Amino acid sequence: MNQSDRDLLAGPGPLLLVPGAVLLPEGPADGWAVTIGDGRFEAVGPADELRCAHPQLPAVRLPGHLLMPGFVDAHHHLTQSFGSALAFGEPSEIFRRVWVPLEGALDEESAYTAAKLAALEALRGGFTTVTDAGTRAGVDVDVVASAARDAGIRCVLGLVCNDADHEDAPDHPAVLEQAEKHLARYDGEPLIHPSLAVSIPEAATDRTLHATARLAAEAGAVVQIHVNEHLAGVERSLVRHGLRPLEHLHSVGALGPQLLAAHATMLTPRELTLLADTGTAVSYNPVASAWKGNAVAPATSMAERGIRFGLGTDGTRGDGFRLAEAAEFAQRLAYGLATGDSSCGAGWTWLERANRGGADAVGLGARTGTVAQGMAADFLLVDVDTPELAFSWDLPWELVRRGNRDQITAVFVAGRLRMWHGRPTEWDGPELVRRAAELARAAVARANVTRVHPTSTASRALIRSQDRSTAQ
Repeated sequence: MNQSDRDLLAGPGPLLLVPGAVLLPEGPADGWAVTIGDGRFEAVGPADELRCAHPQLPAVRLPGHLLMPGFVDAHHHLTQSFGSALAFGEPSEIFRRVWVPLEGALDEESAYTAAKLAALEALRGGFTTVTDAGTRAGVDVDVVASAARDAGIRCVLGLVCNDADHEDAPDHPAVLEQAEKHLARYDGEPLIHPSLAVSIPEAATDRTLHATARLAAEAGAVVQIHVNEHLAGVERSLVRHGLRPLEHLHSVGALGPQLLAAHATMLTPRELTLLADTGTAVSYNPVASAWKGNAVAPATSMAERGIRFGLGTDGTRGDGFRLAEAAEFAQRLAYGLATGDSSCGAGWTWLERANRGGADAVGLGARTGTVAQGMAADFLLVDVDTPELAFSWDLPWELVRRGNRDQITAVFVAGRLRMWHGRPTEWDGPELVRRAAELARAAVARANVTRVHPTSTASRALIRSQDRSTAQ
């Protein structure tokens, strides 16, 4: 597609789009079209029928392109983007050594810029929704909301409700009052959807774990909690409560459809049953598991048992196709090879969990994640006339195994063109990256980050120095 196509797509008013195919819940449909107005899909159906029904709309033909739902990132930390590479090569539970000090070093400008940078990467990778698990930066959470809003991405915005450190203090923060205000703050916002968050179960009192679940359920929102991610966390919970973290959440009444359990990599059969019986959702984060985890979530078992789950990046890398591929690949390595399971859910499972299943898991299943009448027009135009996809036999599998963000021509959120060939259409992406680089260096210099391993550059320099000493 050329500049004139972009102008048509970015223009005001309703649109009638006629792509090569539309990805529907039941699979790709050739010869279908969509009409878009007021940020939503007004109609989805055979192209001939829509052209007849809307003769006043000029048809924008998009040959060689697939119109598909945008990806939903079910777990992210937008204000951690300045330190993504600081997690490379590090053992598990890095949040105490890396993320707490780094986010604590952010001021309002750097927090805004870090969040907008993360949103830019997400949009470039085909994500139309990101789920932010709450920032530890000492700024108003609306700074993160402003960054997402200005970037043009849909955001499930978490407010951290940790209060365990104040359990015995008479003047401990009124976290529940703050939670109620946060849930009401973005009422009517088109792109910002409030959520509550607790870093890990032990970071909040039992009272708060129970009450946040109730508040979120009443508001139709989700509570995000990192659950059963690392062995150390599981062991601390067993020592303190005699229960594993997920079991403890169940004991205080925190499980249910309103809970979004991040990671959930270390689950017993009983805990899988608890998830299934309570309708609790999970964010399966395969790349994070590979980079800094102790285990891979049993996602194929979750799918078989009807457990709700989506896919999350955890801020690792913002490419929706690579995330879907990692989801399938991690299941194959962790479970499929040992059992002779050559399918591991097949391509459609992971593609569906990357959009519709993810939207359901983060509480937006009635709003986005599907190309259907009345749903938000959050979608991608993907070039399928490429060497990887042109000769298609099984498009869902091929998108999972061979798709990548270079094939994304356009990204739409709420019916508006947000990205065109990897660049924002309404703001200066390169300028943001330049400013982010400046602020990131200053923030990391201020932060008391503790790494177990030196960076690759430092390691190579040390090895060369040792080699020279040995040679002498």
